Amino acid sequence: MRLPVCLGLALLAASPCAAQDYILFKSPSGNILCGIFDDDYPGARCDMRSLTPSFTRRPADCDLEWGSSFWIGADARRGEVACVGDIVGSADEAQVLNYGRILSFGSITCISEEIGVSCTNDEGHGFTIAKARQQLY
Repeated sequence: MRLPVCLGLALLAASPCAAQDYILFKSPSGNILCGIFDDDYPGARCDMRSLTPSFTRRPADCDLEWGSSFWIGADARRGEVACVGDIVGSADEAQVLNYGRILSFGSITCISEEIGVSCTNDEGHGFTIAKARQQLY
């Protein structure tokens, strides 16, 4: 079931639709925390608390945390493993996106499923992440 943007915002945030430039959600298990942003850097980022990493080669130019955060920009041609020095947001402030639910905000669509979370941009590029395996496309 696809949630309209305003309905999704009403379910995930207390702020009115027009005033919001990001939303936070988490998987029902709590292992995945995501933010979708429609600001100066539109896209989606998801952080994982526990995983068996599919990507193990840290880029030479990353001296921060790497391997458990994933990003897709609104205009990106491929999802990426993010080099980050922070967390995407507060899990206490994020609402649960139940399995089988779809959330679209700006040019990003994310779906929560029992097998993990997938986020894509309008061009179909993005990532699918689960505890056992992470994919970029």
